[in-house]
Amino acid sequence: MNRYGRVVVLYGGPSSEREVSLKSGAAVLAALLAQGIDAHGLDVGAGFVDRLLSGGYDRAFIMVHGRLGEDGAIQGLLETLGIPYTGSRVAASAVAMDKVLSKAIFRAAGIPTPDYRVLQNETDAEGLRDGRFPLILKPAQEGSSIGVHKVLAPADLMEAYRNTRAYGPVLAEQCIEGPEYTCAILGERVLPLIRLETPQGFYDYEAKYILNTTRYHCPAGLSDQKEHELREVALSAYRALGAEGWGRVDLMADAALRPYVLELNTVPGMTDHSLVPMAARAVGLSLEDVVEMILAQTLRMP
Repeated sequence: MNRYGRVVVLYGGPSSEREVSLKSGAAVLAALLAQGIDAHGLDVGAGFVDRLLSGGYDRAFIMVHGRLGEDGAIQGLLETLGIPYTGSRVAASAVAMDKVLSKAIFRAAGIPTPDYRVLQNETDAEGLRDGRFPLILKPAQEGSSIGVHKVLAPADLMEAYRNTRAYGPVLAEQCIEGPEYTCAILGERVLPLIRLETPQGFYDYEAKYILNTTRYHCPAGLSDQKEHELREVALSAYRALGAEGWGRVDLMADAALRPYVLELNTVPGMTDHSLVPMAARAVGLSLEDVVEMILAQTLRMP
């Protein structure tokens, strides 16, 4: 394990996903240390660049979720400093973080994704009243389902819009009524699908990180043919955005089990509720195995 040199795990940061990132970073750091890797944690806060420069680090394991960590910013900093890092490069990170850009690329590549509109203001939101419900409102540049609302009726529309708008530009998305799946990818290895089931009605922030009522099904209960189809769609989405190293693609399926890609997460969670470690366990990979496989990618970076 000395081949990795001195490794810094970057976590925390200023985004709305800070608390989740702290937990993910702690889990990754512990997994690296358990393998004898010379790993150190660094909270991405005020003055962190000076501490990064003075640490003598040979490579970085990025576990900062959301803005700064997944949008290409920290990737650009590390490239400028010449420090190899885990996960996707600058461009892929930035595009995946922007749901509007990523959905446009999915459409251009022929990858199914729910219909959507960008809401610039309250007038745009009001214009949805005569449309189809339910619908989904989500921030265009947030993760972990933060600020996401399932709007059941026109009467609920404007309150949901104002709550979502607090996180930035708003995406209104067709609500696909059916099972929800997630697909973890390590390098180019596609792990088994996980089907998510929650009494919340959809997989929101509480269902992800707080409640213990969410059920995770792996195997997902699909036929071999349908499992293969959904995994291929997920891999196509991952490749279309130019992702590298690892990631997690979230999908919905309709009543006929036709898949629709929602988004790609380039720095997925690694908490005790997280899905990448869960999918890895289904094929006999421990958390230690997963983090070492992700870190090994950095050996191929200039």
